[in-house]
Amino acid sequence: MSPEVRTLSVGALTRVEGEGALRATLRDGTVDSVELNIYEPPRFFEAFLRGRSYTEPPDLTARVCGICPVAYQVSACNAIEDACGVSLDPELVQLRRLMYCGEWIHSHALHIFLLHAPDFLGFPDGISLARERPELIERGLALKKAGNRLMERIGGRAIHPVNMRLGGFYSVPQPHDLKPVAEQLRRALDDALLTVADVAAFDYPEVEVDHEFMALTSTGGYPIESGAIVRSSGPAFPVAEFSQHVVEKQVRRSTALHATLDGGRYLTGPLARYSLNSTALSPAALQAAGAAGLGAQCRNPFRSIVVRAVEVVFAIEEALRIIAEYQRPSRPFVEVPARPGVGHGVSEAPRGLLYHRYEIDEKGLVRAATIVPPTAQNQAAIEHEMAELITANSGLDDVALTALCERSIRNHDPCISCAAHFLTLVVDRI
Repeated sequence: MSPEVRTLSVGALTRVEGEGALRATLRDGTVDSVELNIYEPPRFFEAFLRGRSYTEPPDLTARVCGICPVAYQVSACNAIEDACGVSLDPELVQLRRLMYCGEWIHSHALHIFLLHAPDFLGFPDGISLARERPELIERGLALKKAGNRLMERIGGRAIHPVNMRLGGFYSVPQPHDLKPVAEQLRRALDDALLTVADVAAFDYPEVEVDHEFMALTSTGGYPIESGAIVRSSGPAFPVAEFSQHVVEKQVRRSTALHATLDGGRYLTGPLARYSLNSTALSPAALQAAGAAGLGAQCRNPFRSIVVRAVEVVFAIEEALRIIAEYQRPSRPFVEVPARPGVGHGVSEAPRGLLYHRYEIDEKGLVRAATIVPPTAQNQAAIEHEMAELITANSGLDDVALTALCERSIRNHDPCISCAAHFLTLVVDRI
């Protein structure tokens, strides 16, 4: 008797940035293979950075992503400043952290309200949700606007900011320039706390993942703009040893590289960041996390929306703290003279750990560049989750299983353009 073959197909995954495909094969009801096919053309950032001046990567790599440009700027600056042996004044470090808080707020708000919440509330998209629940979308847009305004005030504009440079900034604000931003953030804090309560009440599948978690940790609090690398299994390691532990390889099904941590799959992003650093949250964020039932760790990827909501509370509290303590730096930047060397830089993009490595020659030109975005690092974990999800729910009909798979992908808010795009879903049942 010929085997029964069932095929599920989604032309393009909605509510993520990028495009690609997923193929899953089941034999006798058991998952045989799951492949995440990222077919978007590669973008060649690492290639065209070669031969450019060492001052250019922060501005050029910001164009990798319109949602998290600050992450690329900060990781690039960290790496090149490391190569050149330069440390920033503490006030400039705090100003970078403040600007990064704005990116966390706007990126998480975008994901929570427009990309992810429709899954839990039974709507096909954010537009449909806005028609029925306008108060939710209005709150989300208000939060996003608060984050954007913070980025604009420090970075010059919200998309691809122009004020950051090696060693600091081209100009730095006066304390009175930040007062209107603080007022808006104080209003946003109420919205953020309400959002945590709302998303905590969603109906979540009972799922736990056993991935190894990897994130930054920082003596200065919850990690954002820098830190050392920690993991849920195994010892921590310095940023300079990243390539000794994280190895990328090309697979035929993807234009993005697949990364492994000491040979195994791992996950970076909100779940990892929270699970490895939850005790470092600000008071209101820690209280909100407890009220939402998160505990010290969270291993349910569907509840990542709750973690993001808690991180919005934290980012607002942290921004308000920095503004309250802000004293205008005595200089807007530290000189970063070129010198030959290799530098490593990391930061916590909203979607997870973002690593940059640059080799600078004696002329101050980039000899080699390596960029490892979070979505590329998470591909193996996403495939593993798909396999377990399909196995546990193989009795669902095609429509229901397809919808569940799409929801699972959106748990990780993949930025496929950063990784180099997602989704046609094909499941062959043999």
